Amino acid sequence: MNYASFTNLPASTKLPAHSVGDGAATSARVGRGRLTALLVEMAATEFLFVAIAAYLAAVIHHHLILQQSPDPVRYIGESLLISTLQFLVSVGLGQYSRILTQPRHLFLWNGARSVFLVFSIFISTIFLLKISADYSRATVMVQAVSVVLAVLCARTLWFALLRPAIAAGLIGARRVILIGDPADCMRFSARVMASGIRTIRSFDFPAVRTRSSAAASRRAAQVRRGATHVLRDASQLVAHCRPLRADDIIILTSHQDTPAALALAGALSDLPVDVHFVPVESIDLMATSRINQFGNTVTMRIFQSPLTPLHRAIKRAFDVFVAIAGLILLSPFLVIVSIAIKLDSRGPVLFRQTRHGYNNEPIRVLKFRTMTVMEDGNDFKAVTRHDPRVTRLGHLLRRSNIDELPQLFNVLVGSMSIVGPRPHATAHNEVFVHLIASFSRRHSVKPGITGWAQVNGYRGQTDTLEKMQRRVEHDLFYIENWSLLLDLKIMLMTVFSRRVYYNAY
Repeated sequence: MNYASFTNLPASTKLPAHSVGDGAATSARVGRGRLTALLVEMAATEFLFVAIAAYLAAVIHHHLILQQSPDPVRYIGESLLISTLQFLVSVGLGQYSRILTQPRHLFLWNGARSVFLVFSIFISTIFLLKISADYSRATVMVQAVSVVLAVLCARTLWFALLRPAIAAGLIGARRVILIGDPADCMRFSARVMASGIRTIRSFDFPAVRTRSSAAASRRAAQVRRGATHVLRDASQLVAHCRPLRADDIIILTSHQDTPAALALAGALSDLPVDVHFVPVESIDLMATSRINQFGNTVTMRIFQSPLTPLHRAIKRAFDVFVAIAGLILLSPFLVIVSIAIKLDSRGPVLFRQTRHGYNNEPIRVLKFRTMTVMEDGNDFKAVTRHDPRVTRLGHLLRRSNIDELPQLFNVLVGSMSIVGPRPHATAHNEVFVHLIASFSRRHSVKPGITGWAQVNGYRGQTDTLEKMQRRVEHDLFYIENWSLLLDLKIMLMTVFSRRVYYNAY
């Protein structure tokens, strides 16, 4: 590429520019400095929390288990070593700055994982230095648990403080320059503002737009002429961008302008900034995409499997533990309910219904029988308020969700999970799969006895498309944001939240 051609521009030439807010550069610089100071304070707070937690855990364990009063300075050195390692690991992995971009559960999970690495290094260090003789394994385990709790508390506190300030624009994370159509720049700026990314200036694309619907050969010729025009105008654009001291420059371009945009990116490489390329036609798709190393090539991953193999193993172990514990503890109650059903009405105690499970495969879901009929498949008819088919005892079982308890057996055999999208009758699925584009994504995880949609009041009859859309939206939120903490939260809400019982009849 001939960079000498960039300077061949008349002095009177003006480059069109539009600002996304006057004084943005000054306010962003102040906000960025404030953010840096707050991140330093967050790291210092976590360092202090970890040191205190490690020291108190060791001392309390020494008092309660060994029933001795340790030397007050005995565990100070080890506690400071643990807190220093936690600080170095977190800084090395860039965890503190991820508070700007990660949801809370991922931010906390990364903190817990860093503690695991810290204690692996700590144990290796005291072993190599031969100072582990009087340092018990129980002390290390107690310290590890206390440090995890300390890190989670510190990060939860700072997340609650920082993210609202970032979203409100009080703190700026990165300063960007946008290049592209003014309408595209405004939309992109508004989209990233919640992450603390501030647009300090935007410029029109320094080339003639070529978006005509002519033949491919004519369009290619126009793009080539556009690329040449970029080379003539690029030097002035670089001169305008240099004093703004941005962190990033983002080129928003259409597919046909790609050659011109690549030439422009080459010119902008003279600046000490990150240069990004965003195709405006695919901006929504790009928001959920990731660049991946795939063998010896690079791909753009549009969607990913919701749970990694490790996450599936963790969730399955949790499901088995809860299902076994629930069946053991509730067995007397389940027997009483079974007897009551037999006395209340004629028919079997349990009702098996075909529903769609993981990967849209049919499963047989167990429930306590609550109706005088046992409809299944295409004969299924949704229960309505004051439905005469529901038995006297069935009303109580359905309103209290007790009728779902036999699904603990489904969890135990692996066809369901404790928490997940509720499985629908096959007749419902066949109707809504053609009306809601993302409906089948609900089946990318195992269905659950309870779910995020249910604890937020979206259960019961779905007699309108809007009701089902809201249920699907909550199910997809759960799938995309799964964590063990979220499962625990949903289980607690299932027991204590009033919204769980909305539309239960």
